Amino acid sequence: MRTLKTLALALIAAAGAAASIAVASASGSEAATTTASTTTTTAKVAPPTNSSRPTISGTAQDGALLTAATGTWTGAPTSYAYQWLRCDSAGGSCAGIAGANSKQYTVSATDVGHTLRVSVTASNAGGSGSATSDPTAVVKASGAAPANTKAPALTGTPQQGETLKVDPGSWSGTTPMTFDYTWQRCDKNGNDCSTFIVHNAGATSYTLGGADVGHTIRVEVQAKNTAGSSYVYTKPTGVVSPPKVTQSATTIAVSDVALPNRLVIDRVSFSPNPVRSRSTPISARFHVADSHGLSVQGALVFALGLPYGWTYNAPEQATDASGWVTLTIRPTRNMPLRRGDLVMFIRARKPGDSLLAGVSTRRLVQEAIR
Repeated sequence: MRTLKTLALALIAAAGAAASIAVASASGSEAATTTASTTTTTAKVAPPTNSSRPTISGTAQDGALLTAATGTWTGAPTSYAYQWLRCDSAGGSCAGIAGANSKQYTVSATDVGHTLRVSVTASNAGGSGSATSDPTAVVKASGAAPANTKAPALTGTPQQGETLKVDPGSWSGTTPMTFDYTWQRCDKNGNDCSTFIVHNAGATSYTLGGADVGHTIRVEVQAKNTAGSSYVYTKPTGVVSPPKVTQSATTIAVSDVALPNRLVIDRVSFSPNPVRSRSTPISARFHVADSHGLSVQGALVFALGLPYGWTYNAPEQATDASGWVTLTIRPTRNMPLRRGDLVMFIRARKPGDSLLAGVSTRRLVQEAIR
């Protein structure tokens, strides 16, 4: 009996211990589950960042189709948006083009003379980022720019008082086409064409004046259309000669003066005389004859006041049909207003001759100062 009782108590104790272990095990599992659920979080996605700028392919020309490439982005973008921009010719001052928000854009006439850019916006779950392409080349109009197929030409006699006319030549390219003419005065060899004597679109003719004597003339012809412009030059004229005069017993044209005959400055007059003010220009008249005493028409006369700096230089001018020329000499503030003399170096020459050779002549004259 005692043995059975002892066995029964041992079974009861073992059952209780097993129940305690099961309860503790279940409690520990629940705690582990609770701890795991409180430490789990959702990872944050970074917005896209551009690492290589968008680009544009296609021709920058009216009517052409341009295509945008998104460039390279980090952050695995899920979508892209586009905005095309119209900028100035240097790629600045850009503004969005209304309705131009797809990957491709057809260039319009409004874009001619401008550059274009595209702005790309990349997006993902974390946000968005934007980048803008470099500008295109300046947009050109469609069609062909002017190209000269027959050179322009000048007609007329290269002589003072005569009128020259320009033929624009022949041109290929998109029409309509307009022309612009620039008349230029060159040296006697057709070089150094630095003087623009007429510049306007309608100047298809030009009447030669005294300042053209001894020079050559050429014209720059510029053709323009919606696709661009181009220009070419005419060949220069011959050297412009003085006006032709009817010979008389007292007059000779400078072109007929040849060595051993020479030019002579034989008469001089000044007004006012003497000079009393720096503000009053001096009218200086010079008469040119040849070695035989005949008045010379078309001789170029130049005057230089001495000491240098007392007067402004007067442009060289040609003598008239009576052999006289009038130059306006303007005093500077350096000319003293005291009793003395203003010395003038005078030169007369034949157009086309060397300044110091040929039939030219030189003379010093004086104008009184009081």
